[in-house]
Amino acid sequence: MSDSPGEAHTHSQNIEQLQTALVSWYESDHRSFPWRDTDDPYAILVSEVMSQQTQLSRVVEPYRDFLDRWPTVGSLATDEQSAVVQFWSAHSLGYNNRAQYLHTAANQVIDEFNGEFPRDPDELESLMGVGPYTANAVASFAFNSGNAVIDTNVKRVLYRLFDVEDEDSVYAEQAQRLMPSNQSRVWNNAMMELGAVACQKQPRCDTAGCPWRGQCQAYRKGDFSAPDVQSQTAFEGSRRQMRGRVIATLGEYEELPLEKLGPRIRVDYANDGQYDREWLRNLVMDLADDGLVVIKTETKTGTDRVALR
Repeated sequence: MSDSPGEAHTHSQNIEQLQTALVSWYESDHRSFPWRDTDDPYAILVSEVMSQQTQLSRVVEPYRDFLDRWPTVGSLATDEQSAVVQFWSAHSLGYNNRAQYLHTAANQVIDEFNGEFPRDPDELESLMGVGPYTANAVASFAFNSGNAVIDTNVKRVLYRLFDVEDEDSVYAEQAQRLMPSNQSRVWNNAMMELGAVACQKQPRCDTAGCPWRGQCQAYRKGDFSAPDVQSQTAFEGSRRQMRGRVIATLGEYEELPLEKLGPRIRVDYANDGQYDREWLRNLVMDLADDGLVVIKTETKTGTDRVALR
C-alpha cells in the first residue's frame, strides 16, 4: 500500500529533520584528516585505497609521504610499479596488491581519460581496484556527485536507526533515501563519522552526542545488536547505565523535579511513552533504596524532587 499524501509529507519531514541534525552535528565537530581538506580526486583515491581495512589514524603519515613522493597522478603513473610496492611495504600498509592496483589505475587515468579523473561513479569503477564503495567515495569527496557510500559503519547506523533487514539492497535503498540532494560530500563524510565515533560496536550515543538518538530504534529499545555485533551490548541502554546517568545529572544540578530529570536521562523520555514518569520514579526509587538519592515530595504541589544523598 502506498503512503497517503499526509503520510508521505510526514515521512519527508522526518527525513529532513534527520538530514539537518546529522549535517549540523558533523559540521560542528569532527575528526580532522588531511584528505578531508582536499577535493583532488587523485589524493582522495590514494586515501581511500590506503584506508581499506586500516585504521585511519595509521594512514595519515603514509598518505602525506606518498603525496610528497608522487604529488600528481602523472608522477605516479610514470614511476616504476616496484617503487610503489616498496613504499607500501616500507610503510606497513599491508596487501601489496593495492599498491599495484593504484599504480595501474593512475596509468588508466593518463591513458584512457587524458589525465583527467572521471567524475561519474560508474566510470570510476573502470579503474583497477575501484569498486562501488571507492567509486562513490571519490565521486562524493572530489566532485560532490556520488551516491550514498555504504560501508560496515554505515550499515550499522542504518540497521540500528531503522531496525531494517540485514540485506545489501535494503541498506542501499535506505542510504540513498536519506541522503540530501547535491550534498554527497558532506553527507557521506557525516554518515561515516557517525558510525566511526558514535555508533560503534560499543555505541557512544550520549557521550558522542548522537543527533539521531530520539529517532533511533536501537536507542529506544536498548538493543544495540547489529550485523557486525552478534550479541546485545551489555551496558548501553541498560538499567545500570540509566542509574549512572541519574547520579551524574544530580551531581551537576544537585536537585531536580522528576519532570526535569527525565529528559536529561533519556532523550525519548515522555509521559505517554515507554520511558515515562512511572519508569523514572521506579529507577530513582531503586537508587533511594540503595541510599544514593533522596526523594522529596513538596506538600503543596505534590511534586517529587530528587537529590543526591
